[in-house]
Amino acid sequence: MIFIKTAEEIELLRASNLLVSRALAEVGKAIKPGVSTLKLDKLAEEYLRGHGGIPGFLGYNGFPATLCTSLNDEVVHGIPSEKELIEGDILSVDCGVKLQGYFGDSAYTFPVGEPSEEHKSLMQHTRESLFKGIEAAMAGNRLGDIGYAIQNHAEQAGYSVVREMVGHGLGQNLHEEPEVPNYGRKGSGIILKAGMVICIEPMINMGTRFIKQDTDGWTIRTTDGKPSAHYELAVAITKGEPDVLSTFEYIEANN
Repeated sequence: MIFIKTAEEIELLRASNLLVSRALAEVGKAIKPGVSTLKLDKLAEEYLRGHGGIPGFLGYNGFPATLCTSLNDEVVHGIPSEKELIEGDILSVDCGVKLQGYFGDSAYTFPVGEPSEEHKSLMQHTRESLFKGIEAAMAGNRLGDIGYAIQNHAEQAGYSVVREMVGHGLGQNLHEEPEVPNYGRKGSGIILKAGMVICIEPMINMGTRFIKQDTDGWTIRTTDGKPSAHYELAVAITKGEPDVLSTFEYIEANN
């Protein structure tokens, strides 16, 4: 069942998504060689709780942390650890929060130190593909229009799109219907309606699109060991321009 949100609910969702956006910016400030992902996790938890939020991922289906920290060939759902970041890594940080009964959810891929040109290009094209998907997220369009826009942009640049992991609806639950694939055909899938709130989150790989799960039961990585990038924003569907509820502005103001 797809829940159509009221104007009031969308404002509550905006508040939770802006809190997640600010938390990611705080985490981003701390990302540098020598820092552990566990330290980043503690920082995020303190920030969210300090601003009235409840970490959205901690304990979700048994997940043990506040952040998903996915390093290099890890696509999503990496578990924070004592492992320290090194120069040249890329790190996808996914963060969720519950605030006033509504969830925020956003992800951003950060370079550690100075990224290689290859990594820089992967991150740039993944970020661009997200915004191509957002442009298609308008009432009257279909879900497949979003997936097509993402897939087309990524594949034209020579990258591959993860199929098994998808975006999702967002509201009083962290994951609601519909699922939002990052690939698809124009004009296919359900019709988008004003009041729907979805998370669009392309996961784009430098090599093969195929993935595997680690023995920890969470971490998803590329089968060929090549890097992956991941960006996510929450979007409210309107009759006009998409209303983006989370933002990268706080993160990118620090760079």
